[in-house]
Amino acid sequence: MSGTPTVAIVGRPNVGKSTLFNRLLGQRKAIVHDRPGMTRDRITGIAELDLEHHVLLIDTGGLVLGDDPLGLNQQVLMAVEESDVLLLVADGKDGLVAADEKVWEELRSRDKPVILVVNKGDTRAAQDSQYEFFQLGIERQVLVSAEHNVGIGDLREGLVELLPGPRLEEEAVGPRLAIVGRPNVGKSSLLNRLLGQERALVSDIPGTTRDPIDTTVEWDGTRYVLVDTAGIRRRSKTADAPEELAVMMARRQLEGADLALLVVDASQGVTSGDLAIAGTAWELGRACVVLTNKWDLLDDESRERLEVSWQRLDEILAEPPRVNISALSGRGVQKVFPAVEEILERHRLELGTAELNRLFEGLLRRHRPPAMDGHEWKILYSTQVRTAPPTFMLFANRSLPRQSSYRRYLENGLRSELDLAGIPIRLVIRKR
Repeated sequence: MSGTPTVAIVGRPNVGKSTLFNRLLGQRKAIVHDRPGMTRDRITGIAELDLEHHVLLIDTGGLVLGDDPLGLNQQVLMAVEESDVLLLVADGKDGLVAADEKVWEELRSRDKPVILVVNKGDTRAAQDSQYEFFQLGIERQVLVSAEHNVGIGDLREGLVELLPGPRLEEEAVGPRLAIVGRPNVGKSSLLNRLLGQERALVSDIPGTTRDPIDTTVEWDGTRYVLVDTAGIRRRSKTADAPEELAVMMARRQLEGADLALLVVDASQGVTSGDLAIAGTAWELGRACVVLTNKWDLLDDESRERLEVSWQRLDEILAEPPRVNISALSGRGVQKVFPAVEEILERHRLELGTAELNRLFEGLLRRHRPPAMDGHEWKILYSTQVRTAPPTFMLFANRSLPRQSSYRRYLENGLRSELDLAGIPIRLVIRKR
C-alpha cells in the first residue's frame, strides 16, 4: 500500500485555516480564535475525503514573511516541503490583499499542486471579490465557508483529483513494516539484527536516526520492507530543524505502513510517549506488534514495573501480540516475523456478507441497541468494504455517534467473535 498523502493548509494569519482544518477533520482539534497567530504549532489529523481516500492534514500557523524570531515561518515551510498538495486559504471578505500575494510568491516556487480556498464564501463580500483572486494565476479555486460547511464537498472532490497515485512498485515488493518508538529504544539495533548487517547508525544519542531507511528483507519466502524511522519525541525536546523534520517523517512512515513494529524499552516500562505512538497507530488503523526490547536488562523490580504499565498499552491496542527481545544479543528476535505474519493475516480478514449479517444479528440480540429520538436503533444491512483494517459498512435507520458506547460494543463484539485481538476495526454507519 502507498503512504497516505499529506495536505498542508497554509495562508496568512486569521483567514480561517484552523476552522477549515476542523471542518475537514470532522472534529474540533485546532484552536479557533479571531486573534491572529493562535496556531503557533503544526497540528495533524486524518481527514476522510470519501470511502477510498484519506489524507494526513496539517494545520499551520499564519505565514508572515519577513522577520521570524520564533521560527514560525520555518515550521510552515517545512510542512509545505513535506506535503503532496497545498490548500492556500484566503479571506473572501477582505478580498485579495498584498499579504496573500506575498504568501503565494513564496509558495509558487515549491512546485506543489495548489487549491486556492476562498473562505467566508457565505458572505456577499466574498462572493463579489472571488474573481479578484484569479489574478494570482492559480487554476483551481473553490469558494467555501468553513464555519458553515458551504462548498466543503467541492473542496473534497478537488483534493481527490490532485492526490498522487499509489506507489505500485512498493505494492509489489511486500508489506511495509514501520519500526517506530521513542528515541533510543533500540529501533536501529533491531533493524540491523533483522537484516544481519550494520545498515543503520547505532548510537546512544537520542535522535541519531534522522531519515527513514527502507530495506527489503525476506523471511520464510515472504519479502518485507523494513522502515527504520527517526525517534518520535515530544516537540519540547526537539533540538533543531532537521530533527523536527525527522519527527514528521516518522509519523508519515507510520501512515504509509501496513503494520507497526512498536519498540518499547522494557527497562523503563511503558511511558506516556509509548502510549501516544500506540494511540496514533490505532487511530490510523495500523495493527502493532509490540517488541519489548532490552528484556535481558530486567530485574524483578523493573519487570513488575513493565507489567503494571503494560495494562494501558494493552487496552489502547486491544491486546496486541507482544515479543520480548534483546536487539543487541538477538534474544527473541526470531519470534518477530512469525508474530508479524499472524497479525497481518488477521488484519486482511475478508468476511462474507451473510456471515457478517449473522454476526451483527447475534450482537444486537445479546445487547439491545439504544433508543434514539424515541426509536430503537436498527441495522438494516451490513457488508465489508475493505480490509487492512477490516472496515464494515452498516446501513441503519439512524446514524450512530463516533464516541457512542454502543459503537464500541459492536467493534469489540466483532473482534471477540472473529478472534481479531490487536486489530483495529472500522464501522462506517450510513443512515437509510
